[in-house]
Amino acid sequence: MLTITQTLEYTINFAGSKTFLLLVATLSLFFKGIISATLISQGLRAKTAHRSWILLVLVLISSMMANSTWIFSCSNFPNLDYRLPLFWSRIAWAFAIMQYQALALFIEILVEKHKQLKLRQKIFIFFSCLFSIFFVGLAIFNFNCYLPSDRPFIEFKARHFLALYALFPLMLTSLFFAIQKLRTTQLPQILRKQLRLLLKWVIVPMWLSDFIQIYPLSTSPLWDTNSYFAAAFSMILITYAAYYCVQKIIKLRFLNLEEHVRSDTKFNFINNFKDILEQLSQATSVQEIRHITQAFFKDAFGIPLRSTTLHIRNLNSSSSDQLLPKSHTEIITETFLSDHNKAICSRLQKTKILIYDELEFSYFYEKNTESKAILTFMENIDADVFIPIYQNERATGYIIVDRDDRSDTFYSEVERDEMLVFASYVGNIINLLQNRNIETIIHREKKLQEELYHKHQEINQYKESIRSFLRSKEKAIGILFYKNRRFVFGNHVAKELISIDVNKQDGHPLTKALKLVARQVEEYKSAQTILTNDIHGNKLVLSGVPNLEQNNVIISVYHPEISDIIKKQIDLLKNPTQWDYLLYLETTKSGQLISRLIPGSGETLLNFKIDLLKIALSKKARLLKMPKEDLLPTVELLHHISLREALHVLNLEGPEKNFETATKLFGINPIFGINSKQEPLLKKLDNVGTLFIKNIQFLELETQKHLAEYIRYGFYRIFKSDQKVSSSVRIICSTNQDLQALVQEGIFSKELFNELKSTSLSMPSLLTLPEKELEELAGEFSKQAIKSKEFNNLLELTDREKHKIAHQRPISLQEMKTRVQLVLVQKSKRNDIYQETQFDPAYDISDPELATAARLGKQALKDPRMMALLWKKFKNQNKIATFLDVNRSSVNRRCKEYKLI
Repeated sequence: MLTITQTLEYTINFAGSKTFLLLVATLSLFFKGIISATLISQGLRAKTAHRSWILLVLVLISSMMANSTWIFSCSNFPNLDYRLPLFWSRIAWAFAIMQYQALALFIEILVEKHKQLKLRQKIFIFFSCLFSIFFVGLAIFNFNCYLPSDRPFIEFKARHFLALYALFPLMLTSLFFAIQKLRTTQLPQILRKQLRLLLKWVIVPMWLSDFIQIYPLSTSPLWDTNSYFAAAFSMILITYAAYYCVQKIIKLRFLNLEEHVRSDTKFNFINNFKDILEQLSQATSVQEIRHITQAFFKDAFGIPLRSTTLHIRNLNSSSSDQLLPKSHTEIITETFLSDHNKAICSRLQKTKILIYDELEFSYFYEKNTESKAILTFMENIDADVFIPIYQNERATGYIIVDRDDRSDTFYSEVERDEMLVFASYVGNIINLLQNRNIETIIHREKKLQEELYHKHQEINQYKESIRSFLRSKEKAIGILFYKNRRFVFGNHVAKELISIDVNKQDGHPLTKALKLVARQVEEYKSAQTILTNDIHGNKLVLSGVPNLEQNNVIISVYHPEISDIIKKQIDLLKNPTQWDYLLYLETTKSGQLISRLIPGSGETLLNFKIDLLKIALSKKARLLKMPKEDLLPTVELLHHISLREALHVLNLEGPEKNFETATKLFGINPIFGINSKQEPLLKKLDNVGTLFIKNIQFLELETQKHLAEYIRYGFYRIFKSDQKVSSSVRIICSTNQDLQALVQEGIFSKELFNELKSTSLSMPSLLTLPEKELEELAGEFSKQAIKSKEFNNLLELTDREKHKIAHQRPISLQEMKTRVQLVLVQKSKRNDIYQETQFDPAYDISDPELATAARLGKQALKDPRMMALLWKKFKNQNKIATFLDVNRSSVNRRCKEYKLI
């Protein structure tokens, strides 16, 4: 195994060997060939800088000749005639002086505007040509040199003088004049950076490596380089320098071969621009667009906020804004945009963006009147970037970036395109603002979003409704016979659908429904059909027909179809085309929740329930007009159906003072020094919440206008500020007063009234409800209250009791529920079955989620999801224990088990 010393010695020997030099020369030749091909292809397409381009290509080709000579020298081809590598070596020396001469001219021409050669340059070219002619002539006329000793001594002297001449008089003179120009002459920034890179990474390393390679000279009469390592090191250094400069310089419009600076960008334009578009879509004032512009240029291009300004031109001469004073920059710009000739106008619309460094660089290579005028304009306004914003071929505004705000960093082609894309969108927004229809578009967009949401919810209801009918491929029909007050099952399907002993369980609702059908058939001698529920709550159709031959009644039992659901109630609809909502009320969970809140099925209540279901499937702001006892149950129902997580109730008991409610809703401008630790409600509840504002008439007029703006456009303004924030909180309001009269009195906002009047919902007054509907409503409430079916016959409300409750005319649904429950409790006590009777524990609970938990009782402790819901609702173990009627210790144990506390 080799030691470290041996490994190091082997590495040093290998680095000084012909093999290593051959490898380095081959790779260098290949890499320079790629660079040369790239430069040639770009130069042929370029319109300017052909002289500089030719010199640079000549430098690379000459360098490649030197690499090829080393490849010949180190290859050790067997039986190779000595004359061939000698010939190629002499040609390479001729190209070597051409390389230095081309490089010297290239350096000076790069910083010199004049195209004519100076006397000094002509003298150097003359001597360089003499050296080249000498080596070319020597290669041709002294071709027959079979041995190294046959070569003339003057050849080695010429090489020596060539090296001295190239490295010192020729290169040092050009370097001196180039550095002097760089220090004293006002050159374009792009060109100055190119020169620094060339001097630092190409020319100086090349000069030093050649100097080290050639000096001190060998004492051998057959003069050659001092070592293979020096030559290899020189090639590595020059090759790396060329690679570095390709990466850095070519992107800086090198030799004006490209139209724009090219460089990498770290800004994720696609992802970040989505946020910018959202902000632009919500902007409704010029000041907002200015803030967005400054923020975009800061994030995307690293430009300080105050260094970017957006100016919007006032093209309406009759506007009073013309009287406002203009800044010095605006005056110069307006003069330039108004007075420039057609050529400049055409060029401005073609380039679309003016970047000072690129204009200066282009003007250095190609001077013309238009470029001079534009460059002078950029200098007068002291701008790095000027972006005119066009709309219908008219400049409606412009963006200016102040000079030298990115120090030595140039704007790339990618950044240029990003600026243009942004300016295009800003132009559209400016056009909308100037035509005063931006707010209309935002309002229409919000309406479309609300309609789309409503349609989506309708489709979901339709799917759920259809699924309820897809129980089996074949319709199962059960048959029963009724005779002499007894039922006889005619098939097995009937037993499965009924699943109770109808001859023994007389008090069961299903038995009562069967007897009702049978009695109606016997009484009227005609077919009768009713809808009822099985023991699982599923709908059943009971259809009876008389059998006169057997003197009995045949009753068919089956699950309903769509026609069975709607045919008996469709005549009650005010608008028969809304039969689909009638279907949703009977077959979907949302409809069942509404039917439980309002169990009546009369004409008035049925149409109200359909309106309520429509509201539940929408996310528009709503105004509810109903008794105060029914407000919260209705709001909780709407909130639950909309699948939102948080419900916040804002109960206004009197007129707003000191804009307290406005601060709660929208927050307040920090300039007022009010430090509120709580987030604005419209931000806190965004995407997850419903906000119920009770007694909305108590809001201040200014607060009402802010709320109207939010309802109309979907974004709110921070109070006492112009900053807008988007939000999707659902707003539900209530009032017990005539808002239109308040508007006429000037104490309620007309804007808010206009937004709410088309979305208001008024509950029909129970005081004017037909007595038959009230009696039916009381009967349905009694069915909800009784949980145990065994005492239905004893506790069921009689017609007299229903009539008494209806005659008392309760004001609200909650009052009627309370009266019905009171009657049922009194009846159970009179019959001594109060302790045995099980009343629904969720009878008085309006929140559907809490109602489910109340029915579960202590079993809710075993359900982690239900316990999490109760903890979220109450945030208190004692309240949970009281609600479920269990010990607090049990609640504490479960909360710890489910990691709720």
